[in-house]
Amino acid sequence: MKSKRREFIRSAGMIGAGIALTSNTKVLPNLFPGQKYKSRKVAPKKILILGGTGFIGPNMVKYAVERGNEVTIFSRGNKKSDIPGVKHLVGDRNNDLSALKGRKWDVVIDNNTYDYRWVQLSTEVLKDSVGHYIFVSSISAYNSEYEGYKHKDRLLWEPIVHEEFETLRPSGDWKDGDKAPYGLTKALSENIAHKTFPGRTTVVRPGLIVGPGDKSKRWTYWPVRIARGGEVLVPGNPRHSNQVIDQRDLTEWIVRLAENGTMGNFNGVGPGTRMSMEQMIYSIWAGVGGTSTFTWVDEDFLEAEGVDPPISSGSLFPSWVPGSAKKYCANQKSVEAGLTFRPLGITAADTLEWERSRPKEEQINDRAISRKQEEVLLAAWEKVKGK
Repeated sequence: MKSKRREFIRSAGMIGAGIALTSNTKVLPNLFPGQKYKSRKVAPKKILILGGTGFIGPNMVKYAVERGNEVTIFSRGNKKSDIPGVKHLVGDRNNDLSALKGRKWDVVIDNNTYDYRWVQLSTEVLKDSVGHYIFVSSISAYNSEYEGYKHKDRLLWEPIVHEEFETLRPSGDWKDGDKAPYGLTKALSENIAHKTFPGRTTVVRPGLIVGPGDKSKRWTYWPVRIARGGEVLVPGNPRHSNQVIDQRDLTEWIVRLAENGTMGNFNGVGPGTRMSMEQMIYSIWAGVGGTSTFTWVDEDFLEAEGVDPPISSGSLFPSWVPGSAKKYCANQKSVEAGLTFRPLGITAADTLEWERSRPKEEQINDRAISRKQEEVLLAAWEKVKGK
């Protein structure tokens, strides 16, 4: 079905303003988090951030410093923080944590773990010198696998996955010290942190993290493509659930968890109420503008054309996993712990502005689906509908 802007301008505007359209429409909590959290009632903390120079690190560091905390980052030194007052310790999480020894912090935020063995080393070094360990995990740690188009008919009106949902476990032939895939690495790392810091651990499990600074095609494709205009191919059922979180909302909330000493497991996903694929697309449209029209192409056709859902970096359409339980995880516990969400239209506009500020050769352009591929699929879809 093809939909023109005027048919959806009301819903797009509401979503762009931070309002979720459900059977009981309501305003998302704290549309502009900085307004509510400008002041603070807790004393500044000494915070160690493992990482701090990648995608989510810089805003985390900036926000923590702005709120009066004393911040130290630990990395390999390939990138430097340009935020005044930040201490930078250099080392390697594989084999050189010597710079962390003999020092004390109130809390550590571990936000760049790609190997559970890193957490084994860091928790052992820091267990007597840090009071609180915050581990940034992933919803990939949950034992809820997605297999192609298997669940394409499941729309998910209520969350299946919540904080007590089972996480991944090693297979029978796996032993400690072996490499582990991403989801298992996160699950193992959570267990290590809880075991080494009993009662002193916070686990945050984000879903798809988006926003300014994201150099991947995982979501940035959509603001770029929609702003370009023309007929946009959107995959699947418009009613499928979807979740994304602005990296600024996520990182600022994590800093507040550190300040408040909040313990436990939390899903770092958004927005505050169920969002459909359609609402996501039109929220982006409301944010970036343009003259796009949207053609929704169903899964049976895409499957026949060999188009796979984005469970790998080689897939065509980012942020589209039809029927996946991980595209609508429960987050009420996180909202109650202070997680807030800015309007997705603002995230889209800021992401597009950031992307356009980058050198041309670094911009994503057609790194997801190319314009030619899109045109071919749209033409084939028109033929199918015309039969």
